[in-house]
Amino acid sequence: MSSPIPNNPLPQHIAIIMDGNRRWAKKRFMPAALGHAAGAKRVRDIVKSCAEMGVPHLSLFAFSTENWKRPEEEVSSLMNLFMSYLQKEIDSMNANGVRLKVVGDKSRFSEALQELIARAEATTANNQAITLTVCANYGGRWDVIQAAQAWQQAHPDQSLQDMTEEALAQHLSTAYAPEVDLLIRTGGESRISNFMLWQAAYAELYYTDDLWPDFTPERLVKAIDWFQHRDRRFGSSAPI
Repeated sequence: MSSPIPNNPLPQHIAIIMDGNRRWAKKRFMPAALGHAAGAKRVRDIVKSCAEMGVPHLSLFAFSTENWKRPEEEVSSLMNLFMSYLQKEIDSMNANGVRLKVVGDKSRFSEALQELIARAEATTANNQAITLTVCANYGGRWDVIQAAQAWQQAHPDQSLQDMTEEALAQHLSTAYAPEVDLLIRTGGESRISNFMLWQAAYAELYYTDDLWPDFTPERLVKAIDWFQHRDRRFGSSAPI
């Protein structure tokens, strides 16, 4: 695997919309479940690559609030895959310094999955090589609403007029992470699909036709190289 340009800054937070598992499977005359399984294997490669390159935060869009509309069989398969992934990967993540965070409305998950998530997060809580955030039953609009509600609960005697962007950001589900620098979407679509709407306000958006199981570490390096050549102005008239 080649490396990004050494003297240019790496993104501190990469977020990925992992799209294309079902199409990958369909092209091979396989059931969707096998496409999702192939996608889960690719996650291992990308987490490892980010950690090796020194990217401190990686967020993955695993399951959106809208994905419940998919066929019941596919949703059940995804939930089982999530449980299986956590069970298999906890020890490996811990050994490799990966801190796991799972964000989203977890109340809709089974009690067994919620307990497994809590155990995985607790086991990896002190790791520092990379923070892997898995966004499950997550939506950007949900995140902003729950943050506003949490702020109001923490400040019952204050008006919403008193709330600032900085104060609200402290209650986002990813308050522990910096804002997204590079948002990657695989699968050929050019939209962000309600993913990290607040956190990606100034992210560079990289779209690729590669289906998620085909998004190799080499493709990741290509995306980071593209990012390193971007002129990031954050609303100003001159490069920062």
